[in-house]
Amino acid sequence: MGLFDKIKEVTRKVSEVEHNIYHEKRDYLEIYERNLELEREIAERTVELNDANKRMFTLQHIWEMMNSSTPLENVLEAIVNSTQGELGYMHCAIIRKCHDEDGDYMHIVAQSHDNLIERLNDIIGGAGIQTRRLNYSEESVFADTMKRRTIVQTKSIDLSLSAVLPDLSPDVVEKVVSNQPVKSVIVVPLTAQEKEFGWFCVFSAREELAGAEMDFLALFAKQIEMAITIADLFQAVRNQAVTDALTGLYNRRYFEEALEKEVQRAKRQKQPFSVIGIDLDYLKKINDTYGHNFGDLAIKTIADVLKSNARSVDVPARIGGEEFNVLLPGIASDGAMIAAERIRKSIEAVEIDTIGHITGSLGVATYFEHSENVEELMELTDQAMYTSKREGRNRVTLAQPVSETYWQEIAVNTFIDILSKNKIPKVKHLSKELCKKLKNSNNEITKESLYSVADMLTKLYNPMHTQGTIKNKVIMAVNLAKRFDLPKEDIDNLRIAVLLYDIGNLMLPTNLLQKAAPLTDKEREEIKHHPVIAAREILQPISYIQDVLPIIEHHHENWDGSGYPNKISKEEIPLTSQIILIVDQYFALIEPRPYRSKMSNRDAVEIIKADAGKKWNENLVSEFISIIEHDIV
Repeated sequence: MGLFDKIKEVTRKVSEVEHNIYHEKRDYLEIYERNLELEREIAERTVELNDANKRMFTLQHIWEMMNSSTPLENVLEAIVNSTQGELGYMHCAIIRKCHDEDGDYMHIVAQSHDNLIERLNDIIGGAGIQTRRLNYSEESVFADTMKRRTIVQTKSIDLSLSAVLPDLSPDVVEKVVSNQPVKSVIVVPLTAQEKEFGWFCVFSAREELAGAEMDFLALFAKQIEMAITIADLFQAVRNQAVTDALTGLYNRRYFEEALEKEVQRAKRQKQPFSVIGIDLDYLKKINDTYGHNFGDLAIKTIADVLKSNARSVDVPARIGGEEFNVLLPGIASDGAMIAAERIRKSIEAVEIDTIGHITGSLGVATYFEHSENVEELMELTDQAMYTSKREGRNRVTLAQPVSETYWQEIAVNTFIDILSKNKIPKVKHLSKELCKKLKNSNNEITKESLYSVADMLTKLYNPMHTQGTIKNKVIMAVNLAKRFDLPKEDIDNLRIAVLLYDIGNLMLPTNLLQKAAPLTDKEREEIKHHPVIAAREILQPISYIQDVLPIIEHHHENWDGSGYPNKISKEEIPLTSQIILIVDQYFALIEPRPYRSKMSNRDAVEIIKADAGKKWNENLVSEFISIIEHDIV
């Protein structure tokens, strides 16, 4: 090969090497560029994944709060602060659409704590935007999003601000929107249980809204709506638990809890409070003349009067039947009398279709002034109210100091006498414990200790007896007695009799009272003897309880004369004995027995109705049904 050919071959090989190097370089560059692109994609996906994790963490945190007892306002505060802080928005707020006599308006219920809101509040002045009544305009972005039920992003921050705060001058609006990082506002409509609630608003430093961001805000809105729905349902359940279904007032349980708290506050601050007792006059006459629907209407009318006359701190409650109480924190007797007279006049002024005007009898008692014992205070309120009834109705009576022995004291002394002297051998082993229970640490007599001891004694001969039943029996018996305007003395004797009427059962063989098989004639006669045992053998030696003995002895006498032990009938039977008989029958039916299961409230009522005119006076049955029917509807 010649020199020229060798040079040509070398040149060819060099070109080939250069060509290969060029292509390899190009491949390397392509690989490098692809790696760079992959790194960018990985970085973007990592950011997106981090954002998604933050969003999921925020949603999980909110979900946990929603499933706890956290109040709604706290959940909403957590939502806006989490959204602003964790997801990078400049500011977040939840705005509620409201309505009053002046029309629709908007109110901020939750907002994030950040520099942006602090700057806005500094510029507009006052207590801040969250305390303001915000204008609602049908031309605003808020109305638009609600109508369309869709998320809207607006860059017109100045127009949005002017729409909700039209009183701001253009100069103030310009100052707010200038020199700040917000580029757009995203407005998300909120509905709860198919009702308009308001809006979730986020202030963003971005001008455009990404698709994933839109999806997330929609998901977030659903969580907010669920939180609102759960809170509304929780509040509805709570309201049902503490309010009376017929009137919407607080019920007895809530009133008693509020009274206990007020006693503690009064002791701490050395400040009095008063209680007003109200009883609707002539409810029986209204029911008999116009029907129970009109009786309910009269009861609701008094409830409406109490609501309209109550301060925000007052506690108006329906205690049962036609009886109401109002707790007046911080009010002495002179102020309570003024409030009671205002209520009386308001009741009298209302005219009801068909019925006409109704009236109420009211009593007032004040803590510290009349008593420092809450049990005693309520007794005094009750006495004052029934003094108003006995003296002509439609009037207000201030409680007077009690000059007689309380029924609780008589009952306690009676139990102690029976127990300490071991008059009932079956309870000898419990005597010391029960006597101790009848006095609390302050040596004060309480109803609860009486009820508890009576329940414990009843449990000895009736293992199926439910704790708390004695208290319910006393309340029901007293409410019945009040329907017939019995004097206080008779009602007090009835209270004591309810605690003691079955005590004779403790002298009978246990196997006889708990027998599941039918009783023999001999066994039945032995059981019929228990009222006489209670009245004559156990209680008769106690001098201060003699007025109670006839009530107990005759509490199994039937209206038609078929009862026992003396087979007396009709008006020969003390009304208080008849009251015990019907109350005892009702509670016996709704409690289980060895020979049968317990009955429903409605079935028990039907049995009592069937015996009207036989076992008890028809009028008594009518009033009894009226008292309990609102509890079983």
